[in-house]
Amino acid sequence: MPPYLHLTWNDPVTERQGFVVIDRLVRGVSSGGLRMRAGCTLEEVRGLAAGMTRKEALHYDPAGRYVPLGGAKGGIDCGPEDPGARAMLGRFLAAVRPIIEQYWTTGEDLGVRQDTIDEVVAELGLTSSIQAIYPLLDDPTEARRRLADAFAIEVDGVSLPELVGGLGVAESALAVLDHDGVDPRTVRAVVQGFGSMGGATARYLAQAGVAVVGLADAQGTIANPDGLDVERLLRARGPHGEIDRSRLADGDRQLGRDAWLDVDCDLLVPAAVSYCVDVANESRVTAKLIVEAANMPVRPDAEARLAERGVRVVPDFLANSATNAWWWWTLFGDIGADAAEAEAKVRSSLRGLVTKALDLAERRGVTVRTAAQLIVDGKLEAITARFPAA
Repeated sequence: MPPYLHLTWNDPVTERQGFVVIDRLVRGVSSGGLRMRAGCTLEEVRGLAAGMTRKEALHYDPAGRYVPLGGAKGGIDCGPEDPGARAMLGRFLAAVRPIIEQYWTTGEDLGVRQDTIDEVVAELGLTSSIQAIYPLLDDPTEARRRLADAFAIEVDGVSLPELVGGLGVAESALAVLDHDGVDPRTVRAVVQGFGSMGGATARYLAQAGVAVVGLADAQGTIANPDGLDVERLLRARGPHGEIDRSRLADGDRQLGRDAWLDVDCDLLVPAAVSYCVDVANESRVTAKLIVEAANMPVRPDAEARLAERGVRVVPDFLANSATNAWWWWTLFGDIGADAAEAEAKVRSSLRGLVTKALDLAERRGVTVRTAAQLIVDGKLEAITARFPAA
């Protein structure tokens, strides 16, 4: 099915482009973040928007208050480090303002922080970057207060919204290990990317007993076959996920940027950029399990080769769906502004979905991705039957 809407914006100042793709509307609204990345393309944003439709549908529970939205995504061809990035973000959001007002709820994604989006939309006179959803809420004022309270919560010095996504990824990996009868304490993991998603994933894996033997940031790879001190490295992490090399422990080795693929491990978590595992490098993957924390990190042709080698991939639209779901669970009132409630909801939801996908994959003899898509298809049918005009 083609997307409901896709548009290309041409920046009058830089001549670079920005994109919005609404893959699907449910009750007239869609959901998906906004990324800034040099080289971002319409094709990329289309894929991300389709992924958001899947993420939304996966968490449909007819008994819940949160009814999933359609999927959407925005992208701007400009790196966040560019001196003109914020001004370009402002011009882009001003240009697509009517879409934000009525059809597209958006938030932070790769290269864009939520506080920056909030600042820009306030400057434009918009109520919020998610204001399109307000007409669907029973009490918008109370819902907004609840979400604001949740955003203010910190756990061990880290804001709750920066933790829930990585918690979901880690729980997805742990669900596979539990399904296979594998003790997490016997597992070695490599996490590529140490920002909000990668950092939280590494933290929760380490807390479960997994030895995180490799971490990669923009500067390179840090490895230790005996396991890295994740909490120590989190305290040495800069605002963009870069690790202060002067804070490394004895035994920690510094390797090249691309060396994360060569660190021997059982579990690989790409948590940084799209398309980082392709046919040119998939043969270097030593892990038997890949859990996608980033969006679209493994190219389809590479995944087909990995499957032939017995490597399972838990797809992004399943593994990294917790951040999006947590927003809406909180806003709609399925959970309160409470860290313990959020953790319990994320763990139970992701574990249940991953286990269901694993069981279905085994029964049908298909990949985990195909099984997860079959679950999505069934839930989309149920959503369409409930809201036939969507």
